Amino acid sequence: MICKNNAILNLVAGICIFISCSTIKHGTQTNSQPANEPDELLEKLMKTYPQYFDEILKTSKEKNIQIMYTQVNRTADGRAKLEHHYFNVNAGNYFYPASTVKLPIVLLALQKLNELKDKGISRNTMMLTETAFSGQSAVYNDPTTIDGRPSIAQYIKKILLVSDNDAYNRLYEFLGQEYINTELRKKGYSNVQIVHRLNIFLSEEENRNSNPVKFYDDNGKILYWQAAQRSNLKYTIQKDSIGKGYYSGGRLINSPMDFSKKNRIGLEELHSILISFVFPASVPETARFNITEEDRLFVLKYMSQYPTETLYPPYAADTANYWPAYSKFLLFGGQKGPLPANIRIFNKEGDAYGHMLDVAYIVDFKNRIEFFLSAVIYCNSDGILNDDRYDYDSVGRPFMKNLGKVIYDYELKRNYKIRPNLSPLLFTYDADPLSR
Repeated sequence: MICKNNAILNLVAGICIFISCSTIKHGTQTNSQPANEPDELLEKLMKTYPQYFDEILKTSKEKNIQIMYTQVNRTADGRAKLEHHYFNVNAGNYFYPASTVKLPIVLLALQKLNELKDKGISRNTMMLTETAFSGQSAVYNDPTTIDGRPSIAQYIKKILLVSDNDAYNRLYEFLGQEYINTELRKKGYSNVQIVHRLNIFLSEEENRNSNPVKFYDDNGKILYWQAAQRSNLKYTIQKDSIGKGYYSGGRLINSPMDFSKKNRIGLEELHSILISFVFPASVPETARFNITEEDRLFVLKYMSQYPTETLYPPYAADTANYWPAYSKFLLFGGQKGPLPANIRIFNKEGDAYGHMLDVAYIVDFKNRIEFFLSAVIYCNSDGILNDDRYDYDSVGRPFMKNLGKVIYDYELKRNYKIRPNLSPLLFTYDADPLSR
């Protein structure tokens, strides 16, 4: 376990400036390759391992496999030069983004808190959620916290550690549909639409309406009250459908499932959002999330922390349902058992409707390597949605694990002229399972 008291390291991280000489275009297909054409490097690497990727390459279009890999090369003064590689990345090939939409929601929640700092609230302030429209539910306590108080910080932890859907919904309600999409468009993500809660089926109108919320100080005084909101967002209805059939109300519908009013965000946008968060100076100021360095380090910590290192929420006590690689698809495939102490993955993954995704920044402290890797694969060989018969275990997880391993091994052998200083990413995690 790599842990340090990072009071000094946080100061170092706060003054470190990372600059990219190659940035990803926002909201558009990157011009490094035509849509749907394999990147030479990624295709070559996969062909070198036919035992892993022979069938994958033959069915890459059918499985809507898209991959982005970004090499990080450092200059003598520590600046990061980014070199991007692509395989089948095409914004026109829709996939359901599942829980990966939670990453921009986390960052926007911290941004909105920063905008409301004059109200005296922070990510740790108690936030109670009330109701004002059909389909809504209230939150007055949180038994997973040490004091029972719900907060933005605790919701973020749940999202990053185990991809909790209710936690996402509470941040969605705090932000409001219109704020989410307007702010992402301002940052250049024009093809993104995040328009509904997760794991709860509501109408379009119900998703436009968000709950009233109140923030309280330790003495029970209201610091800030946000009234119920209705979004007037206008977004383009895309004609996207998936599969050859789907179940609805227990009945098989023999036609593709309509995703025109579902969440939408491309792999390139997700990859770019992660890079802009890890290396803020790699994008223009207008494209950055307006969060503090303290908030950035908070997110980095919980992106890389394992559930088994977490006491509040009490995931460490529930090893039957949570294990170290629970939310780590790339490189680890969600495998059970101990993980290498020298590797940490800063990521957001997701799986739903047969789609499996992971967007990750992977570092090895011992060998001093770093890279970004993002991928999506459609794991639904029977073509039927909502039948709970997806190929996540037989196809998705092996693909993610093997892809991560091949890129990691390539990075180990790659000629690094200057090795990165990764010490600002060494965190003291909440609990060390090896010491318990």
